[in-house]
Amino acid sequence: MNSTPGKLFRALVSKESPLQIAGTVNAYSAMLAQQAGFKAIYLSGAGVANSSFGLPDLGMTSLTDVCEDVRRITGAVNLPLLVDADTGFGGVGNVARTIKEISRAGAAGCHLEDQITAKRCGHRPNKVLVSCEDMCDKIKAAADARKDPSFVIMARTDALAVEGLDAAISRSERYIAEGADMIFAEAVYTLKEFKEFSSNLPVPILANITEFGKTPYFTVKQLHSAGISIILYPLSAFRAMSQAALHVYEDIIQNGTQTASLTNMQTREDLYNTLNYHEFERRIDALNSKET
Repeated sequence: MNSTPGKLFRALVSKESPLQIAGTVNAYSAMLAQQAGFKAIYLSGAGVANSSFGLPDLGMTSLTDVCEDVRRITGAVNLPLLVDADTGFGGVGNVARTIKEISRAGAAGCHLEDQITAKRCGHRPNKVLVSCEDMCDKIKAAADARKDPSFVIMARTDALAVEGLDAAISRSERYIAEGADMIFAEAVYTLKEFKEFSSNLPVPILANITEFGKTPYFTVKQLHSAGISIILYPLSAFRAMSQAALHVYEDIIQNGTQTASLTNMQTREDLYNTLNYHEFERRIDALNSKET
């Protein structure tokens, strides 16, 4: 069987130790991440809601919305893509469909979280969890639904902030027993807590190093020492791009020209190089010459 996105992702997780994953909110940012040297990328639920719809990350987007962005990204780059599937977009039956559709769209895997459907950002207060039994049912449904056994089912637990460390590890153990391949330990405060996850669980652990959240900006070296296998930077570039765009808009309004912002912009030639623009243009010219 040919290599699949899931197989490639699993191989990278085993080899890199830890594997750094860049959050990409659209196809072009995925191309930039690939150009920079990242070997795997990520589509955040917040990224879909914020960038594609101008909405907060409160479970307001649908499976269809996510899959559209997945297809655009996987069509533009050949990097394995991990996808935020929120709570699975409904009950057990919906979870099975979620796995099938995200896999069909070209993703390497996805993660499901143990919050209620009206979920909150993992670094916000007042999160509410589903029962461990309900989450186990979702994980089992997800594992059973995949046609490609290499498609990664990752279980995200928000239990640390709600129920404490022991409960978060206990939940994770049960999720693994139901078929979770990896664990996403959300909103972890300390390296010691990360070490508790990695030393007590027999699968790769993901550390979410998001900006302005609950988790400190631990380095690759620090997280490696804590046994972390995957490091995620879900919205770093999106935040930087958004701030840069706002500054350019303000500059144009205030000064009547964009010239002061030119040094902060990607040049036309750099854009063309990333897009392989000249090759597309060459093909068009070749076809036009044949027609004439």
